[in-house]
Amino acid sequence: AYNIHVNGVLHCRVRYSQLLGLHEQVRGHGDMGTPGHCSHSPRSPGLWGLWAPTGTRGHGGTAPAPPRCPCLQETQQIPTEEVVLEVLLSNGQKVKVSILTSDQTEDVLEAVASKLDLPDDLVGYFSLFLVRETKDGAFSFVRKLQEFELPYVSVTSLHNPEFHIILRKSYWDSAYDDDVMEHRVGLNLLYAQTVSDIEHGWILVNKEQHRQLKSLQEKVSKKEFIRLAQTLKYYGYLKFDPCVTDFPEKGCHVVVSAGNNELNFQVRLPNEQIKEGSFKVTRMRCWRVTSSVPMNNGPSGSSPGKTEVKLELAFEYLMSKDRLQWVTITSPQAIMLSICLQSMVDELMVKKSGGSIRKMFRRRVNGALRRSDSQQAVKSPPLLDSPDASWEPMAKLSSKLTSVSLRGISHSSSANDVGANDFHGNYAFEGIGDEDL
Repeated sequence: AYNIHVNGVLHCRVRYSQLLGLHEQVRGHGDMGTPGHCSHSPRSPGLWGLWAPTGTRGHGGTAPAPPRCPCLQETQQIPTEEVVLEVLLSNGQKVKVSILTSDQTEDVLEAVASKLDLPDDLVGYFSLFLVRETKDGAFSFVRKLQEFELPYVSVTSLHNPEFHIILRKSYWDSAYDDDVMEHRVGLNLLYAQTVSDIEHGWILVNKEQHRQLKSLQEKVSKKEFIRLAQTLKYYGYLKFDPCVTDFPEKGCHVVVSAGNNELNFQVRLPNEQIKEGSFKVTRMRCWRVTSSVPMNNGPSGSSPGKTEVKLELAFEYLMSKDRLQWVTITSPQAIMLSICLQSMVDELMVKKSGGSIRKMFRRRVNGALRRSDSQQAVKSPPLLDSPDASWEPMAKLSSKLTSVSLRGISHSSSANDVGANDFHGNYAFEGIGDEDL
């Protein structure tokens, strides 16, 4: 059997005959833009390479939606029926929605928005994310749920209570906060997320700022609270788990954060020195996600999904006017990092063209989504806990590192063995000028 992964997470197992059946079904629909000829000889690796568009290799952005595949649905052994799905909010509150097991991400997002009474034109500012709860109660982001996914199947197929689906804002420019705060529910969602990010140390706060924030909470001044938070370091960033990078030298431990159209690196060098620097998405010419899986797929008798998959995100960066260099991040969250880069570029291009990220959702009229009429209010999170003794030194250390720039010491050869089609080009890169350097 083959393990099918959706953006790096095990989705199901299928036999070769099922993949061959899918191949024959799709061929019957004529030319669908498939990448070249696919041999269908017994156990052909070409078939696997062709019909695993959401498998263990990504291309820097959203994977193309695969054809509807009955064989994969049968493998899951999940009938199409009405179920209740729990979606978490940033304050830990659970929103229970009635959906179908076959509902895709947009359907579930619409159901959550309806349950919360979030206006249609604000739904596009939010997305559903698959997260894993850590020991300290924080969340490690696995991926943003893609449009073609079935959220109920994605979370239940993992058979692990640590995995959850969470609702979170999906834009990067804090100027869009004004749109969200126009409505009561949008304001409460944004406020709850901001409080959560501060409590988990994603947004850095010193003692005086903490005192001001707590005072605004006590006054229930949510907009003022968010306005103050917008001025703080790392507001609106997603923080990733510690991982490894080859910049400025191989084997460096790094904490990567994504936000403000950049990837922020807090690097611990081999000599234990810590440096901080940022890579702007507009100076990334292209990037890719690659993975390596042992050919034997783990020891005999091992359970599916236990194979160690090594994921890497590599991007080619314009270090100076005439020097491009590859930077590689080795992390289980490489695909999520890639999705963040893609969404930053998409948002920049929308703004450049004068467009808007507002999205009006159409209401389903066929009754497929039978929702409760009762609305569930978004509760305010509790007051911020007092910062611990280590909070202040952390903030001071970060402020000292703000002006430190990283400098590469060697060129990476990691791009040499990958074909040109494996790279995701960055259209925002084309508009860079000398003044940006």
